[in-house]
Amino acid sequence: MGTWKNVYKELGEKLSAIEGISWVDLWNSQVYNLEGEHPFPAPAIFLAFRSNVMSDTAEKIQSVQAQVDVFLFYETFLDTFNGAYNQDEALDFLDHMDEINKLLHGSDGATYKSMRRISFSPVDTGGAGNLYSITYTCLLVDHTAQKEWEEGSFRDLEIHPADEDTGYIIDQA
Repeated sequence: MGTWKNVYKELGEKLSAIEGISWVDLWNSQVYNLEGEHPFPAPAIFLAFRSNVMSDTAEKIQSVQAQVDVFLFYETFLDTFNGAYNQDEALDFLDHMDEINKLLHGSDGATYKSMRRISFSPVDTGGAGNLYSITYTCLLVDHTAQKEWEEGSFRDLEIHPADEDTGYIIDQA
């Protein structure tokens, strides 16, 4: 499993493969300041991570129950009301939500295990965009605090055979 950066990159790669998704990024409330943000095309997916439970499993290694918030932003001026001539196009964001869930729910990756959707909800943007938050939980192992060992060789080291019965080193003289 891996670090948060690796989890983000793996999920970003998976989500970018969804047909019609134009942008995947880390969540930084971009949709609330569209004029001041670096422009991004929609539909866009934003990811946010947080921990729910962490426990130590070994020397500076932690097992993490993580929460992954997937924000789907779909900018549209089309009408969703029943009977609207452009209703199907206006509701395309719901198809994207389904595709996200098909891809993530029940999935395992190289950097996470046991992804499960636990909730979704609309988020008010105050503008023309539809923003939904889809929340997942998953398990991962965080090795970031673990000491990194370097590969190398030992100098001035002699290995002497041991007696099979006693375990004592056999006299070499």
